[in-house]
Amino acid sequence: MAINLQKGQRISLEKSNGSKLQTICVGINWGAIEKKGLFGFGTTKEAVDLDASCALYDDNKQLIDVVYFGHLKSKDGAVKHSGDDLTGDLSGNDGLDNEVITVDLSGLSASVSYVGFILNSFRGQDFGTIPFASIRIYEGTPTRVNEVFATYDIAHSKDFAGHVSMAMGVFYKKNGEWKFNAIGEPTRDRKLEESVKTMAQNYL
Repeated sequence: MAINLQKGQRISLEKSNGSKLQTICVGINWGAIEKKGLFGFGTTKEAVDLDASCALYDDNKQLIDVVYFGHLKSKDGAVKHSGDDLTGDLSGNDGLDNEVITVDLSGLSASVSYVGFILNSFRGQDFGTIPFASIRIYEGTPTRVNEVFATYDIAHSKDFAGHVSMAMGVFYKKNGEWKFNAIGEPTRDRKLEESVKTMAQNYL
């Protein structure tokens, strides 16, 4: 059963049968904002562009690489981004992730000690207004979910209202094993470059 992640919760990367996860997907799902039409008649859909990104750091918290919509694969090939979704689900929640970042922990460069995940609202749309925004961490591929082992609900948390960026969480290496820290904190950042620095300064 998937864990509903709470802020600051730390979990080991273990499957239900006790074996360790090696290939992990972090998926983001969200919808378009529904607005009332002129004079309150009908509704219109406003596209939402959320951007999931992944920053890799060494043991000294120095940035090694960033995977985002403009750079879809890490230098070592272990982290891959599914591509930029510019709209969100326009016809309601289809249950599928709009953007997925895949991490092969066994393929990461030996210099990588932290793998931080960041979410930014590209157009500055308030997280509190975006329908069914959620994060899930699972074993599988961007098109196949084998086992969901953790979820994080953005849409139903009041903490994110008024914010356009957040530190989602970080994989970190401890005693040779990878673990996950569910940060779940909104930040004051407006751009990815700022979020990457905030992650290193506050959450690693």
